[in-house]
Amino acid sequence: MKFMKLGTRPDTFHTAEAVRSVSSEVSSDLVIQVKGTTYLLHKFPLLSKCARLQKLCAEATNPESIIKLPEFPGRVEVFEICAKFCYGITITLSAFNIVAVRCAAEYLQMTEDVEKGNLVYKLDIFLTSCILRGWRDSITTIQSTKAFPLWSQDLGITGRCIDAIASKIIAHPSKLNWSNSVSARGRDETPYHNGTESQRHKPSSKGWWAEDIAELGIDHYWRIMVAIKSGYKVPANLIGEALQVYARRWLPNMSKDGSKQAPDSCSDSVGEITSRHRLILESIVSLLPVEKGSVSCSFLFKLLKAANILGASSSSKMELARIAGFQLEEATVKDLLIPSLSYANETLYDVDIVTVILEQFMFQGRSPPTSPPREKLRLERRRRSRSAENVDFEFQESRRSSSASHSSKLKAAKLIDGYLQEIAKDANLSLQKVIALAEAIPDFARTDHDDLYKVIDIYLKAHPDLNKSERKRLCRILDCKKLSMEACMHAAQNELLPLRVVVQVLFFEQARVAMAGGQVTELPSNLKALLATHADDISQATQLKGVDGAIDDEWSVSGLKSPKSKLSTLRMKLAEAEAQLEDDVLDHDGSGRTSKLKAFCSIPVRPKKMLSKLWSSNRSVSERQ
Repeated sequence: MKFMKLGTRPDTFHTAEAVRSVSSEVSSDLVIQVKGTTYLLHKFPLLSKCARLQKLCAEATNPESIIKLPEFPGRVEVFEICAKFCYGITITLSAFNIVAVRCAAEYLQMTEDVEKGNLVYKLDIFLTSCILRGWRDSITTIQSTKAFPLWSQDLGITGRCIDAIASKIIAHPSKLNWSNSVSARGRDETPYHNGTESQRHKPSSKGWWAEDIAELGIDHYWRIMVAIKSGYKVPANLIGEALQVYARRWLPNMSKDGSKQAPDSCSDSVGEITSRHRLILESIVSLLPVEKGSVSCSFLFKLLKAANILGASSSSKMELARIAGFQLEEATVKDLLIPSLSYANETLYDVDIVTVILEQFMFQGRSPPTSPPREKLRLERRRRSRSAENVDFEFQESRRSSSASHSSKLKAAKLIDGYLQEIAKDANLSLQKVIALAEAIPDFARTDHDDLYKVIDIYLKAHPDLNKSERKRLCRILDCKKLSMEACMHAAQNELLPLRVVVQVLFFEQARVAMAGGQVTELPSNLKALLATHADDISQATQLKGVDGAIDDEWSVSGLKSPKSKLSTLRMKLAEAEAQLEDDVLDHDGSGRTSKLKAFCSIPVRPKKMLSKLWSSNRSVSERQ
């Protein structure tokens, strides 16, 4: 650490009866009171260098009156340093006290107008030529400005420190005068003062500066980061890493071990601490790089959770949601479980912000690539020249990036379905939010609907008061053709599902059993005859794997053998249909028609491809209902 000594005389200040004075053959003729401490000094050395003392003494009506300095910046030790400079007594200046002494010298008006080579001039030279050239000295100096924020800002000390620190971060590490780092990596290392770089303290990574500036307050930190970003020389990922380091240092529950940061002062109220944390969070959000991947997705969702807890502004939340939407596929279900603490929202988790994130993700992505016919591609390649091959290469690269977008959407669909399974347990979750979130995923992104069926099953169990219409609306998001064998078996026994869904699921399940060589039993005679007639055609057109019957649970084939199987459930629902669904299919003249379920079961035997036509017909009937 750099230091400077001024003066050659020994220290002759002493205390007698709670009064500080200077040992001298000349009696004191100036009494000054600073911060409750009285000093017996001499006019000649002090008034010759301090314009303010000259003015106060000239305004005093009584020559023996006490000169009071109620607005003096700093403690009495700082005033004593200025007084010793006037007496020529040796004083030591460093990064720890230069800000305080500089503010005091400005208050006492110890400028060049009073005397050449005055204290203000010497301090400015030392600050520029030595203090701000070193990394540690610059950090220490800007930390000391916290005690004199207004004075430091008006004197330009804060701005000069910020510029010095930012320039060192932007510059190459080999060009820096380290003077030992203030971070945990270098606190135990031996300092040096000659400006040579320590071999023990070379930066271990490109983000060597993150931990050092993380010790600063948010006001100084924000200004430094803005200066760094404006230089356009520091990569976005390093800025993102620095922001994560700062968040772990100052925000609650953001550290790696999940421990909560202790408040800065025991006297701080809960409201003050929350306001301080909110300011820090919103400042970090304003500094987040816009480049995708510059910060981890997990970190963004931690900030979102903290934003809800601290009551951050809606603009900060929307900005976090926008950035998180660019890399949603990297998130986990745990990340998406953002607690909702709003009084206007009774749900456990903030579903609205997740919907915004998903919309942003789907908006920035592209649709899956389509491949041109091979023959056409082969002919086009024969006609292309060497120069045109470059265009083809760019086309292939764009297709590759589009394919990556398609892959990310598949991951996002799996993620959202898992998230829906967790929030579906919430009794206060509205049906509209579930449907909106499920329908936000495009059809191609879901290769199967097993997870979506689990969402429906969980939601129906958690909301037993749903009426028939609401259950139908919920089940419209399900595509029975994309259910696995196990999911079909479970759905066929699910008494919470609407009757139409059970019939559709049962039909496809029995079709799959027939394709796999199983036996179809206890079905309506028409449907049984249809499946038996076209069993050969179905087995030739589709190849499906058999189902292992050794697993004995509600999601296995052996579950059908239990007394409470899907067949008994179907009989119960058929009886219910006779009583409840006839009113839904009345014709215009008031005469009752047979239920659509009976019409479905009474379809006659058709030629080949009847099975697919039967499904199309049944599906259209269901949609009309």
